[in-house]
Parts: sequence; structure tokens; C-alpha cells
Amino acid sequence: MSNSSRIPGFYKLPPNERREAIEAHADLETDEVKALDAKALSVESADLMVENVIGTFALPLGVGMNLLIDGRDTVVPMAVEEPSVVAAVSNMAKLVRQAGGFTTDVDDSLMIGQVQLVQVEQPDEVIARLQKAIPQLSNIASEVHPRLRKRGGGIREMYVKQVTYDEPGETPEHMVVVEFVLDCVDAMGANMVNTVAERLAPDIAHISGAKVGLRILSNLASRRLARAKCALPADLFGGPNLDGKQVISGIANAYRFAFADPWRAATHNKGTMNGIDAVAIATGQDWRAIEAGAHAWAARDGQYRSLTRWTVNDDVLHGSIEVPMQVGTVGGTLKTHPTVAANMKILGNPRAKELSGVMVSVGLAQNLGALRALATEGIQRGHMRMHARHVAADVGARGEEVRQVVDALCAKMDFSVETARAVLESLRQ
Repeated sequence: MSNSSRIPGFYKLPPNERREAIEAHADLETDEVKALDAKALSVESADLMVENVIGTFALPLGVGMNLLIDGRDTVVPMAVEEPSVVAAVSNMAKLVRQAGGFTTDVDDSLMIGQVQLVQVEQPDEVIARLQKAIPQLSNIASEVHPRLRKRGGGIREMYVKQVTYDEPGETPEHMVVVEFVLDCVDAMGANMVNTVAERLAPDIAHISGAKVGLRILSNLASRRLARAKCALPADLFGGPNLDGKQVISGIANAYRFAFADPWRAATHNKGTMNGIDAVAIATGQDWRAIEAGAHAWAARDGQYRSLTRWTVNDDVLHGSIEVPMQVGTVGGTLKTHPTVAANMKILGNPRAKELSGVMVSVGLAQNLGALRALATEGIQRGHMRMHARHVAADVGARGEEVRQVVDALCAKMDFSVETARAVLESLRQ
């Protein structure tokens, strides 16, 4: 087994040789290698996962290379259809590892549950009664998941708050919400939290004398934050016709634009989530929950802002990211989806906090790749090279012909089918 995520020329290898390299890296067994095929998830297994199954749907599965995270080499499975995402992560990780890699800091797996009381006429009185009963309610909640407590998790906190619906033109409404914090350890925790909320609801209704509304978790996992950071000297960005100091200045400028303007921040954060979501899908996570939490967190001060931060100090580019990260490494699709299980083994079978650190590091790397492209040749170049591959395949190019057609189209900056066909015909003469 090779512990290095740095395999020179990996992207130049044909897919079967890349697979062999990853097989050696992760000590995959024969069945686990087969699990990387698109047909690994049977219709029968899929039928256990969702309703009305008629088949399965495949995405390209790549691996992010070169990642050094908290001193550990990590090969990262990524399921994504968008060109340049995997390449950007791998290329930026190669730069970052030269400067010491990514370092992470991840909170415990604390998820928030909510029990809502509606049509509350005397909210202050209801809140007082509930606050007095918090020790009683906490004891009830603590008994719901005894196995979780044995693993070191369980109820960590409970409190009461008032919420007011005051949409302009509509009748105001007072609500009271009992919130609790559950340490889910290595689980994502949605089912655990919802079960606790359902169990608490009758007691909360009895104590408060009010009507219970919703009983559900919050996907704004503000108590379950994951952070990553890196620092890169300007000379790592230098090259032919490129001044490293100007490049990192341009990256920092692009960040400031995203911090200041929500319209730019939306695209900025979409690029960051390109990396995070790709890992989430490959590892069977609820990527919609992660997306929802990330975007809500980006707007926590009242304006939608960048999830990442890039600053320059003494010719060194400093990058950081902070995102709510609700992931699980036990249960769920790990039991039913063989490709997810194989991907987790490629990652080294991480705990939930470790997986969170990997995902935010990938998000930071992806964002860096996008900003460097914007600060230099522009974002479109990498996309157009991938587009050229599709065009080459459309006109019938095979094997080495694809690379030659792509090179010719990029040199001409002409990506039309007609030009691709002419280039291919010339090659075959």
C-alpha cells in the first residue's frame, strides 16, 4: 500500500491504470474494485433506498490527488459531472502541499433539533414554564438513544426561544421553540434528532399548555462547523508571463468582491460547493442538507457572503473556510451502496469529523482553483478543453486521436464540430 496521494502523471494514465493505482493505494479487494463500476448498485439494492425505483443513474467518479490534510496524504473520491472540478482540486492541492498542506479544525457532531409551539398567546409565561422544566425534558431526551450515549454522544444542551412571524401585510404570530443539541458522534444524525423531537413533543405540550407544531432537526448545523486553512507564498504562483504577487493579489481581490456583493458570492460559493458536493455524493452524504446549511451560514450576518476568505500578508496568500458540515460515516447508504463503501475505504475509512475536514479542504482547494483561473487566464479555458474532448468524441476520435484533436482545437481556439472533423480527417490521412 502506498500512503502518498501524489502519483505523478496520474491524469495522463488511461482509466484502467488509474484504477490499478488506486487499488494499490487503498488495498482494495476484488469486490471493492468491482464496486467502482457504474453497475455496482443493483436495482434490487436501489429499491431498498428510495421509492418507485426503475433503474440507477451513474455519474463520473474521479479522485482528487495530491491532498495533504493535517499531515496525512489523502486520495479523495469525487462524483461530479462538471468539467475541471477534479483537475482544479488536484492541481491546487499540489500547490498547497508544497506549502505544508491543509490544516483543519472540526467541531463535535452537534445537531440541533426543534419542537415548535404555535398560536402562543402568552409567550413569556410559556417560556418560563418550559425553562423550569428543562432538567426534566433533558432527562427524557437522554433516554431515547442509549446506544448513542455508550458511544460518547447524547444530549448536550436544551433551551427555549421565542420566534415571531412578521411578514409585511400578514398577521403577526408568536411561536415558542424548544431547541436541543444532540451529539451524534459518527452519524449524520437526522433520524436520531427527529426521534428525540417526536419523543419530547407530548411532554412539551403538556408542560406548556400550548399546541405543538413541527418536530424536526435543523439543517443549519451551526454547532457542527468544519474549518480548513492554508498559506501559500507568492512564488508558488509565478511562471511564464505570470507574476506570483499579482496572482495572489488578484485572488484576494476576487474574495473581497464576493464578500461585498451577494450576486458574486453566489457564484463564488457555487464553485466552493462543487468540491464539497462531489465528495458528499461519492461518500453517500445528504448533499442537499450540506448545501442548505452552507448557504444559510453564508447569510448569517444578514447578507449573503463568501464561505471562504483569502488575504495577503507579506507576500503570502492565506486561505480559510468555515462551513456547517453534517456528515455521517456509519449507517445509511454505507450499508446498501457498494461504491460508497469502496470510496470510504479509499479515504481510509475516516470518522465523521475526519471526513468533514477532508470535505472543507477540498472545497477550499476548488475555490482556490477557480479564483486563480479568474485572476489569470480566465475560468473558461479549462472548461473549453473539456468541451473539446466531447467534440472530439462526437466526430469519432478514439484513443490518442482525442488528445491530438483537443490540442488542435485549443491551439486554434475553434471548438466547432466542422473544425474537429477536419482535424481528425487530416490525422487519419
